[in-house]
Amino acid sequence: MSSTWYAPEPPAPPPPLDGAAKWRIARRAGPLALFLLLCLVLLLLVRLVERLLCGLRRPVTPIFQRQVCRAFFRLSGIRLKVTGTPMRDRGAMVSNHVSWLDIFTLSAPRPVFFVSKSEVRSWPGIGFLARAAGTVFITRKRGDAKAQQDVFLNRLRAGQRLMFFPEGTSTDGKRVLPFKTTLFAAFFAPELRDFCHVQPVTLLYRAPEGEEPRFYGWWGDMDFGASFLKVFGAKRQGGVEVIYHPPLAVADFADRKALAAECERRVRSAMPWDWQKDA
Repeated sequence: MSSTWYAPEPPAPPPPLDGAAKWRIARRAGPLALFLLLCLVLLLLVRLVERLLCGLRRPVTPIFQRQVCRAFFRLSGIRLKVTGTPMRDRGAMVSNHVSWLDIFTLSAPRPVFFVSKSEVRSWPGIGFLARAAGTVFITRKRGDAKAQQDVFLNRLRAGQRLMFFPEGTSTDGKRVLPFKTTLFAAFFAPELRDFCHVQPVTLLYRAPEGEEPRFYGWWGDMDFGASFLKVFGAKRQGGVEVIYHPPLAVADFADRKALAAECERRVRSAMPWDWQKDA
């Protein structure tokens, strides 16, 4: 994890909410909130039985997560495009980090279990949803590295696919920050290295027509509520493309730095050159 990233140019101030924008927010967010609440209740009830019968394995509850995320795109109007195939191997996926929208974007094609900083656990509302979805919470302390390896090992043995953001912070979506290598070390533990795979994923958000290219980005000190209202109140919506690159076998790499560098290279390779040139 790293400190918050700030763009060289501050984000444009959110537009004022007129009556039409407020109606669009209610029309889109209202049904989504009701559907989320229904799925959350069902998830918690099913998880009671699932935990008793399956322990860490979650053969049923990720279905609710995926349905909520698919409903998000149907109701918000944001177009979702998937290129490539999510891996079925045991291991983790790594992606560039652009927005709070990434949670929905990366969970809609196939359910994943996010790796997040421990502070998120205590965030109002979001922390509860993250715990219900099976998020793996980690600390920044080096002394906890072995404990985190054990957590990863148990999750992977249970068939879970982890998802984390090696940049350690979100950006405006027009660049990829250098990947931090710390979390990659866990996959080189003797118990993991021989069977573990890591799949690089690139997220490309495209703004609605007439809006600035960073429309869906969420970074720095941007307020979540203002970003949410801007997205759901937009007259037109843009889209996001999820690009799945071929999985990498951990055993093919000498160490965490080599693996992180190749993941970063592949994520960058799908970024439009003119985006990064202007970033």
